[in-house]
Amino acid sequence: MNNNEKAIDVLQELNQFVNDRIEGYEHAAKLTKDPAHQSYYKDLVNQSRQFSSEINSTLSSIGGSTEKGTTAKGKIYRGWMDVKNTVTGRDEESLVKSNIYGEEWAQKAYNDALEHKAELPPQVVQMVEKQKQSSLATCERLRQMENAAD
Repeated sequence: MNNNEKAIDVLQELNQFVNDRIEGYEHAAKLTKDPAHQSYYKDLVNQSRQFSSEINSTLSSIGGSTEKGTTAKGKIYRGWMDVKNTVTGRDEESLVKSNIYGEEWAQKAYNDALEHKAELPPQVVQMVEKQKQSSLATCERLRQMENAAD
């Protein structure tokens, strides 16, 4: 497998997680009763769409096909969230906790991608690291929102 093939592989997988992130925050924006949270989740949807766009244009530039799908695990998780919200009554704290879980999962996806750093073109590594930093900042903000909900 040459470096472009490895980069394509890593980016397509990463983009499935980013697409999960889009769907997850769209879902959260619909479920929340807090207007400030809703606005933040919508910002995160836009940020995630930007991430996906960056990944897809990089994929195109190195000869890969773009990735529009989500992970099977993400679909299962969102289904579980629906059931849990029906049972627990959609309280803000559990919604924020779910988003923290999703963001921690995104961190793992970014870390997995960066494990192949040596095999990836420098611009790919830079993009992945930049997105990972944004995801870390989101995680921090969500933890603050969770503490405020306590």
